[in-house]
Amino acid sequence: MVERWQAGCHNAKQLFGEITSQGFRGQYSIVAESTSRLRTAQERGDNRRRSGPCATLPAANKPLTPRGATWLVLRREAKLDDAQRHQLARLRDHEGEIAEAIPLAQDFANLVRQRHPDQLDTWLERAIASCLQPLQRFAKGLREDYAAVKAGVTLSWSTGPVEGQINRLKMLKRQMYGRAHIDLLRQRVLLPTYVSRWGQEPGRLTKTSGATPHP
Repeated sequence: MVERWQAGCHNAKQLFGEITSQGFRGQYSIVAESTSRLRTAQERGDNRRRSGPCATLPAANKPLTPRGATWLVLRREAKLDDAQRHQLARLRDHEGEIAEAIPLAQDFANLVRQRHPDQLDTWLERAIASCLQPLQRFAKGLREDYAAVKAGVTLSWSTGPVEGQINRLKMLKRQMYGRAHIDLLRQRVLLPTYVSRWGQEPGRLTKTSGATPHP
């Protein structure tokens, strides 16, 4: 495998196929880990040659966490720098299942961001036909609630305002739990709604529209 690497073949999937045909019985993860070490050693050697003999060696790259990989895949491509694009290319190169998941995840993110409902059915078929069980389950769940999902990628409406009110109520509950009576909690919950429809003066609320607040 080292000879093939030195000859210019740096694709883990291709190397795995070649050595398997020659009798290798190990798992793909062994080849992927070996090619990762070879790639790291080669990059460090290149850095030494570029920096000169007296230069300080660069710090080893931090391992990519699941959260970091998710951020890297779903971030808009225009916002990635060269190092991040290189890291994403390496992620596609030596991880078979991840290489299949990356375009599916990116296409779904673009579908939602750009609101392309005409692409939803095609994406669902691709996800269900993939070898990735998590994406298969996700796509089947979307199909079970197809009408709502289709509306979500078609219409401009969202549940954002409702979620904001829920978060505010939870915050008030946490702040006042065991510290105040229901009357104060009621005032804190209702007052922002009133102020948005009524102008506030010191000591009282004055009407600014034709609406009448409910007690």
